[in-house]
Amino acid sequence: MPINDTVEPAARNSEPVRGPAPAPVAQKQSTVKVVRAAIVGTVVEYYDFGIYGYMATIIASLFFVSENDTAALLGTFATFAVAFFLRVPGGIFFGHIGDKYGRKNALSWTILLMVVATAAMGLMPTYITLGVWATAILVLARCLQGFAAGGELGGANAFVSESAPAKWRAFQTSMVNSGTYLGSLVASLIALGLTSVFTHDQIISWAWRIPFLLSVVIGVVGVWIRNHMEDTPQFKELEDKGETAKVPVKELITSSGGALVKIIFLGALITGGYYIASVYAATYLQKAGGQSSTVAFLSTSLALILGVVTLPIAGYLADRHGRKPVLFVGSIAAVVLGVPMFMLMAGGSIWQAVLGQSVLFIAVSVVNGASYVTYVEMLKASVRYSGLALGNNITNMALGGTAPFIATWLIDITGNRLAPAGYFVFCALLTLGAVFFVKETKGIELRAD
Repeated sequence: MPINDTVEPAARNSEPVRGPAPAPVAQKQSTVKVVRAAIVGTVVEYYDFGIYGYMATIIASLFFVSENDTAALLGTFATFAVAFFLRVPGGIFFGHIGDKYGRKNALSWTILLMVVATAAMGLMPTYITLGVWATAILVLARCLQGFAAGGELGGANAFVSESAPAKWRAFQTSMVNSGTYLGSLVASLIALGLTSVFTHDQIISWAWRIPFLLSVVIGVVGVWIRNHMEDTPQFKELEDKGETAKVPVKELITSSGGALVKIIFLGALITGGYYIASVYAATYLQKAGGQSSTVAFLSTSLALILGVVTLPIAGYLADRHGRKPVLFVGSIAAVVLGVPMFMLMAGGSIWQAVLGQSVLFIAVSVVNGASYVTYVEMLKASVRYSGLALGNNITNMALGGTAPFIATWLIDITGNRLAPAGYFVFCALLTLGAVFFVKETKGIELRAD
């Protein structure tokens, strides 16, 4: 006799059996909505974070006054790097909120803080008006950006991965990471439009503020979308059972320290390599390649578009063939092609600039498409947000935020315009080495404990 979910009463007038009402069945929210909510936040975060880097040469002249252009640019990139040091405490703070009080709560606050900081940059007076205090305010706003960014990308990946089916987990997390590229792409296109529409004097005078103030418009949409989402089923289960970690970062280090170390080293290429191939490359093409700012931003925009396309393809391949093969291919390609592509970028022609930067960025994107799903699958639910945030941000602090500064400094002390290629290859080698110590996690169920 087949089992039926409903029971017919014995007679029409029989008394119904009384008992506790069944618990309502929670409706699983659409994965499309989950991915959309995660993507829109990462777009805002990385637009806000990236626009500073793309406007580096302008910011240098407005806030870091110096007779030496290189010194002013180093000051700008130093401030760029300072924000990354705040990403670690930001990751710990928002990781604590995300693991203890919910992924949604943490992600709503990260986007709000980022928008406030970026809008403040667009409204603040410059060095000419306020002197060194203007520089100080800029640094503080940049630090707030870094603190907010510390809780974004790891949390967004935890949010999506816990709602995704196992067979599509890499693909869906790769879509989240495409939001980082889309944010950088929008920032690059805005910077390109700015240099194309306005004269240099207009940009210096007032138009430089436009990209920063646009963040408010995008951010309001992001906050609204995230506030209308529910938390993930796996976190709700932890919360219902009272199994959320009391101090997530402490539990992370004591129970998942090995996984944390692997995440730190695996992320070398998608942090250090990313900022070299995108944010710094726009400056490199102008300084070493002799390109105009318009060409540099156009090349960066094209590279980012190719990255957006590559990410979900890499995620799909990671779901089909495994995480490790994709990580191997991408990191090996970065090691082999790093120096030749920098030689192309310094070659002087537009096609060399575009080809060199695009190839570098595609290699980074291949690795990125399989990285975060690997992180997710190494961590248990009670420390997943903290592990993703802390591991990613330690790598960002050490290799990502410092990348433009170190690349500029390497050229300055060596006089060799290919010196940044060595840094890019170094990051790729760290990732390649870490892949050997990672187990294949394709198709596994996410750990609850």
